[in-house]
Amino acid sequence: MSRLYRRTLAWFDERFGAGSVEEFLRHKTIPVHRHSLWYYFGGMTLFLFIIQVLTGILLLLYYRPTPNDAFESVQYMVTQVRFGWLIRSIHSWSANLMIFAAFVHMFSVYFLKAYRKPRELTWISGMLLLFVVLGFGFSGYLLPWNTLAFFATKVGTEMAGSVPIIGKWLLIFLRGGEEVTGATLTRFFGFHVAVLPGLATMLLAIHLFLVQQLGMSVPPGVERAIAEGRKPARSTPFFPNFLLRDIIGWYAALGALGALAAVFPWELGTKADAFASAPAGIRPEWYFLFMFQTLKYLPAKVLFVDGELLGIFGFSVAALVWVAVPFLDRRIGFGRVTRFFTGLGVFALGYMIVLSLLALR
Repeated sequence: MSRLYRRTLAWFDERFGAGSVEEFLRHKTIPVHRHSLWYYFGGMTLFLFIIQVLTGILLLLYYRPTPNDAFESVQYMVTQVRFGWLIRSIHSWSANLMIFAAFVHMFSVYFLKAYRKPRELTWISGMLLLFVVLGFGFSGYLLPWNTLAFFATKVGTEMAGSVPIIGKWLLIFLRGGEEVTGATLTRFFGFHVAVLPGLATMLLAIHLFLVQQLGMSVPPGVERAIAEGRKPARSTPFFPNFLLRDIIGWYAALGALGALAAVFPWELGTKADAFASAPAGIRPEWYFLFMFQTLKYLPAKVLFVDGELLGIFGFSVAALVWVAVPFLDRRIGFGRVTRFFTGLGVFALGYMIVLSLLALR
């Protein structure tokens, strides 16, 4: 077996330089410390993204992106196609788990200060990936063309239309007209299966390249302990040690997806009707709930400014500050960690959790 492996590697090395890949994997190491568990959420997010791609391709074999056929094509998949209900449920559940894993990964990177020099671009590319992932969730929500998705998309695009100066243009761009119609469905389908996957692939390639080039970050507290001689610098080989543990996590995620899809199959609901009244208690998906609840609490007018507009402006500024944290949090060294930005992260996480729970009441 080892002889066959060497001959195969030599064949690929002669044509593609496969030996350099083996050499890279052999010498790549991962830091080991009490926070190493958080390193696995990046790979978990990537694994769930791959599940999204594979199940999405299978769904595309039957889905028809028109207002007359979209709902019926999904209904046909879940009732007539063998295991179609399972594939759709896995696609929907993996989308939600992917967004959850992406948020966990983002906050773990933030609290471990992994955005420090020279990893500023790694943080920025990761944040852009998170925005694209949220775009996947928003655009894919409408595709079944059911009542809940129709009115949730209507509310979401109206929020985009509240943006000053470009709001009207943005609303028409997203909807393909003044109202949510078949043109909106077609546009969201294009975003979901072409535009966003292209952006995600490009950003993912950049992000993974930067991670491999710069390696895994070590938290400042661990760096300080190593520099003072209180702890030894420990590491583990990426291949096979870290990768095997990653794969075990992927197996666990696959088992959880199968269980969720089988026990709690994703409901289809009723077909969208533009002339029907909006259902009571309509709200967006869980990852937008904190923004939704914030806008509900804001008064109609704050001085001379529209309350909803003020909320959207506030979230936009907060997102820009969050992306720019590596350039704002400059006073980080072995002995000093800026408490303000740690407190800011705790506040942001707590705010999102509390407001989301309030929206679910």
